[in-house]
Amino acid sequence: MDFIQFILDHGAHKAGVVKVADIPFDAALRKACEVNACGKYGMNHTCPPHVGEIENLVARAQGYETLYLFQTIGQLEDSYDFEGMMEASSVHKSITQAVADELPIPDCLVLSAGGCNLCERCAVLDDAPCRIPDRALASLESYGINVSKTAALAGMKYVNGVNTVTYFSGIFIHKEGGE
Repeated sequence: MDFIQFILDHGAHKAGVVKVADIPFDAALRKACEVNACGKYGMNHTCPPHVGEIENLVARAQGYETLYLFQTIGQLEDSYDFEGMMEASSVHKSITQAVADELPIPDCLVLSAGGCNLCERCAVLDDAPCRIPDRALASLESYGINVSKTAALAGMKYVNGVNTVTYFSGIFIHKEGGE
């Protein structure tokens, strides 16, 4: 199976392959989450601190052999087009969820951009377990993955021009080729 084509057929703009051993993990990236620029820190099961300890998440990701990284690129009216950024994020998350829901191989780890937004109100706010843990997706950054450096390893640009926004997701598998 051509796994990259599978991803592209779901609407991603580009996809590439990275050996997990080459991924630059950086636990310090989690500090950016604590600043809470996105407003989801402590508010979502898939965001820090609820997503888990960084050491455990890095170890989990490093238990796989191959990362299929993919991106979507959204067009913006200008660099302040927040609505355009949110729309592009929604499109990206829909593509990622469709890929995750239709994966033809078992035992994958799928990570997206930003925290999960499947539920209107995350159950963590009610001190309850995740309602749909088999579909909820954490972010690449929550696992300490330096996305800009990993994108370069996969042959992709992290920034794709003026008035664009680029989002990344990834699928960790045990062997290259989806075996």
